[in-house]
Amino acid sequence: MMKISDYFGENVFSKAVMRERLPLEVFDEVCSVEQNGGQISMAAADVVAKAMMEWAIERGATHYTHWFLPLTGVTAEKHDSFLSAPDADGNVIMKLTGKQLIMGEPDASSFPTGGLRATHYARGYTAWDITSPAFVKEMSCGTILCIPTVFLSYTGEALDNKTPLLRSMEALSQQALRVVRLFGDNAAKKVIPSVGAEQEYFIVDREKYLKRRDLIYTGRTLFGAPAPKGQELEDQYFGVIRERVGAFMADLNVELWKMGITATTQHNEVAPAQHECAPIYTSCNVAVDHNQLTMETMKRVAGRHDLVCLLHEKPFARVNGSGKHNNWSIATDTGENLLEPGTTPNDNLQFLLILSCIIKAVDRHADLLRMSTACVGNDLRLGADEAPPAIISIFLGSQLEDVVEQIVKNGTAAECIAGAQLDAGISTLPRIQRDAADRNRTSPFAFTGNKFEFRMVGSSDCIANSNTVLNAIVAEALCEAADVLETSADFAAEACRVIAENLREHSRVIFNGNGYSGEWVEEAARRGLPNLPSMVSSVPSLTTKKSINLFEKFGVFTRAELESRSEIMYETYAKTTSIEARTMAHMAAKHYTPAIVRYMARLGDSICKVRNACPQASTQVQEKLLSKTGRLLTQADEALEHLRQCIDQSTRLECMRDVANYCHDSLVPAMQALRAPIDELELIVDKDLWPVPTYGDLMFEV
Repeated sequence: MMKISDYFGENVFSKAVMRERLPLEVFDEVCSVEQNGGQISMAAADVVAKAMMEWAIERGATHYTHWFLPLTGVTAEKHDSFLSAPDADGNVIMKLTGKQLIMGEPDASSFPTGGLRATHYARGYTAWDITSPAFVKEMSCGTILCIPTVFLSYTGEALDNKTPLLRSMEALSQQALRVVRLFGDNAAKKVIPSVGAEQEYFIVDREKYLKRRDLIYTGRTLFGAPAPKGQELEDQYFGVIRERVGAFMADLNVELWKMGITATTQHNEVAPAQHECAPIYTSCNVAVDHNQLTMETMKRVAGRHDLVCLLHEKPFARVNGSGKHNNWSIATDTGENLLEPGTTPNDNLQFLLILSCIIKAVDRHADLLRMSTACVGNDLRLGADEAPPAIISIFLGSQLEDVVEQIVKNGTAAECIAGAQLDAGISTLPRIQRDAADRNRTSPFAFTGNKFEFRMVGSSDCIANSNTVLNAIVAEALCEAADVLETSADFAAEACRVIAENLREHSRVIFNGNGYSGEWVEEAARRGLPNLPSMVSSVPSLTTKKSINLFEKFGVFTRAELESRSEIMYETYAKTTSIEARTMAHMAAKHYTPAIVRYMARLGDSICKVRNACPQASTQVQEKLLSKTGRLLTQADEALEHLRQCIDQSTRLECMRDVANYCHDSLVPAMQALRAPIDELELIVDKDLWPVPTYGDLMFEV
C-alpha cells in the first residue's frame, strides 16, 4: 500500500521538479521573478517550456491548456496538443515553446465582460502566472498539462478573478512591509496573505439526481417537503461516514494529494448528506487555484461512484446550507505570522497596530466585504440560523475584546486575560490547556488564534473575490497608519495613539454575541452597521466613490473594471433566477400537475367504487382528501399562471439592474408562492405517483 508521501504532488510541476530538470541559472531566474517580480527572458521561457512539456508527457499528457478563472465563477481551459508539423520524413514532433507557455489568445467575446468588450471584438490574452505551479489533470479526455494564467482583454482590462487578486496581494505586501519595517524587520522582502478554504458540499445518488430537473438545471431543489427527520437530533455532525460516501472521500483525497492540494480534514457536516473537506493553508493565490480544483475534482470523482456532488449554497430547504469558511492571515516571507498575538497581546505593539488596522478596514468597507460574498445561492443561506446575517461584524474573543476595551478607555492595555487549565476530574486524563478566548461560530469574521475566519463565503463561490477585497481594504488601512508613523518623532507613543484612534472610531463592528439572533440585527442597526440582505442590494457598493478611490489608489481595479463587474453581477442574478423560475414552471406543468391529477382520479375512482360496493360505507376521508387536493391544485395553478406572467414581464425590461431588482422583488416571491402548495401536496399524493425523489430519498438513501 503506497504512502501519501509516495505520490503527494506527483502531478505538480513544483519547485522540486524544476530544480531537478532546469539548468541552475534558469531555475534561479524563475525563482527570482516569482519572488521579486519582473519578466522572465524568452530564452529561459523556452527552456522551462521544454522541460515542462517533457515532464507532462512522462505523466501521460498529450495536450496543454492555459487554465484561467473567467468571471463565470468556474474555470476555463482550451486544450491544444503538443503536436507540431511533422518533419520531412513524416515523424511527429512534440513541441511547447516559451511563447506558447507565456501567452495565449482565447476568444474573449464569449465570456462575461460586463460591457468591457463588444461581441464583435473577440481578442483576449492569457498570460502565465509564474506564482502558481503548473500541474496535470487526469481526465476522461486525456491527461492535460494545465498552466495557470491570468485573462486580459485586448485593451488590458482584467476579464478574470485572478488578475485583481494578484494586484491586491502586491498592494497588501507593499503596505504591510512599510509597517514591519517600522518595527525593525529589514529581512522580510514581502508579506504574503495566506488562506485555507474549508469546503462544504452535499452528496446525493446520481440515479435519483437525474430524476430531478431542478437539481440538473439549477443545482438546488426548487420543490420539496421536509423529510420526517432532518438535523434535529444533531447526530449527523461528525457522525460515522457512510460506506459509499467514504469510498468517494478516499478517492477524492488521492486525486487532491496528487495535485499537491493538502486536504487534511473530512467529516460529516450538520445536515443529512452534507460533508466538508478542508486543506492546510497556503499562499492566497495558490489557495484560490486549489479551491477551484477541489470543487472541480469533487464533481468528477463523485461521478465515478454514481454520485453527484452539490456545491449550491442551499440545495435543500429547511436544513443547513453550505458555506466556505475562508481562513485568512498575513505573514512575512521569513515566516513571521503578523496575526500571532503571543501570550500577552496587550504588550505586542505590532500585533495591536495590525489588528486595529484590520478592524478599521472591515468597519469602513463592510459593504464591500459583504458584496464580495454575494452570489445567488448565498441569498438563501445567509441569516438562516446556519450562517451569519448579511451584517459584517468581528468576533475577537474575551481576551482581545478586553484589551480593546482597555485601549479605548485608557489609550493602552495594562493587562490581558490569561489562559487556564481544565481538569476533567479523571486521574488518568491530562489537564487541558484552555485558550484565553472561546470561538464564535455565528460571527461572519472571527479571530481564531492567529487568523481571521471569514464565514460568509458561499460554497460554490470563487474565493478570489473575497480575498481581493480583504487584501485591498487592509492595504489601505496599513497605508494610512504607515503614512503617519513614518514621520513620527516618538514612534511608540504615536503607534499607541493610532491604535487607540482606530479602535475608538471603529469598535462598533466588534460583536462577541450570538450573530444568529434577531436582537443582533436590531443592535447592528442601532450601531449604524450596513445590512445588505440580498445580492442585488449589495452590488451598488462596488461602484461607490469610496470603493472606486480604494481600488484605483492601489491598482486593484479600474473604474471600468468595477462597472463591468457590477453589470455582470446583476446579469448573473437575473439569468440565474430566470432559469430557476422557468424550471419551476416546467416542473409544475409537466411533472407535478399530471401526477396530482392522476391522484385525484384515483381518489375519485375509489370513492365511486366504495359507494357502489357498499352504499352505507362512509367516504368522508376520501372526499376530504379530494377536496383538499383540489383546493391546493387550484392554488398551484393560479400561482403557476402568475409566475409565467412575472417571467414574461422580466423579459420586457432592458436595464440589467432593473431586471435583477424585478427578479428579486417579484419573481422570487412568485416562485415561493408556487412552491408552497406543491410541497404540501407532496405529503398527500401517493408515493408511487409522485414524479420525483423526495428529500428523504435524496438525503438519506446514499
